[in-house]
Amino acid sequence: MEKARQLISAIIAGMFIGMGGTVFLSLQNPVIGSFLFAIGLFTIVGFRLQLFTGRIGYLIFEKPVYFIELGITWLGNLIGTYVMAWLVQHTRIYQGISERVAEISRLKLEDNLLSIFILAFFCGVLMFIAIDLYRNLEGSMLKAIAIFIPVVVFILSGFEHVIANMFYFSLANAWDGHCLFYIVIMTLGNSLGGLLIPAYLKLFRLR
Repeated sequence: MEKARQLISAIIAGMFIGMGGTVFLSLQNPVIGSFLFAIGLFTIVGFRLQLFTGRIGYLIFEKPVYFIELGITWLGNLIGTYVMAWLVQHTRIYQGISERVAEISRLKLEDNLLSIFILAFFCGVLMFIAIDLYRNLEGSMLKAIAIFIPVVVFILSGFEHVIANMFYFSLANAWDGHCLFYIVIMTLGNSLGGLLIPAYLKLFRLR
């Protein structure tokens, strides 16, 4: 039953990331779009939903069974982003964003693997910062800042967030073997980036 709950939670989280992606694609101003994209992560942490890039950083502090939970979370996020993309495709919104998401997907999938990995790594670092500060800071305003600022930074910097890209690729109907391989590279980059600060904390016994 707990595994089913984790899967459903991850699916809902994936849909919220897709919601953030939809508003980002709908706006021409990248700063406003990146700020509003963060509503997805803000909702996820507020309701304690399962997001892979929000959980991977804590792997170093957990027992081996955590690997299974991460796998369930990744799969659920994929399903959620796909479902959200399918739903958006059946609305009038899609007509206004279809060309933009196709171009975004093309740029990502034509990038070289080292670039993709590095950009995903830095996104992973920012995601851990957002989640961990939200958990540990006191005060609703500081918690909100902890979420929104890292998200705005990773989007405006062009860093790669694997769950957001699951949504973009689904919306652009870009899935194939090449796309899946890039998703794996992004997953590795996000994971290692998310583990950077925790590894430092663990190494020097700061937590």
